[in-house]
Amino acid sequence: MFLTQFQKVGQALFQRGMVSSQSGNLSIRMGDRLIITRRGSNLGALQEKDLIETGINRNDRATPLASIELPVHRSIYQTTQARAIVHAHPTHVVALSMAEKEIFSDKLEVFYMLGKVPVVGWGMDVKPGALSDVISVALQEHHIVAVHGHGTFAVGPILDEAFNSTTLLEECSEILCLMKSMRI
Repeated sequence: MFLTQFQKVGQALFQRGMVSSQSGNLSIRMGDRLIITRRGSNLGALQEKDLIETGINRNDRATPLASIELPVHRSIYQTTQARAIVHAHPTHVVALSMAEKEIFSDKLEVFYMLGKVPVVGWGMDVKPGALSDVISVALQEHHIVAVHGHGTFAVGPILDEAFNSTTLLEECSEILCLMKSMRI
């Protein structure tokens, strides 16, 4: 039942180059449980065995199989109303996250939908599974955040909406990178 949703979003992220063959992860909340992609799974070719169900608040037998970003997903579910999370590595967002503390331009109308997107993790140890408290706090006020030099975490009521925020931010970031290169 959930596999089709995960496959659709995972394939779209992979086709757009926002995840590599073993990067990025997806999850959805189901009460006090979550379904998250398996550690090292290929989002572009997900299979049933790549979906891991585990607790939001505690470990169980399946926990060791879950994505390395499980602590971040758990923290987001514990502190927000999110029902779905998309974690990706969009190239232009990552590039901007190396130079900016927020991604925004009043020259692009679409930012009125996205708002100012914070870049978290400056001066911190950015590694997979880390910064869960900083990311989850930022997602209490935003639908998407960028992590310095790492990628994005987007939330929504369904995977498709978190995916939409991810692709929208990447498209805007590509335009911003072009504008910067042309000194506009």
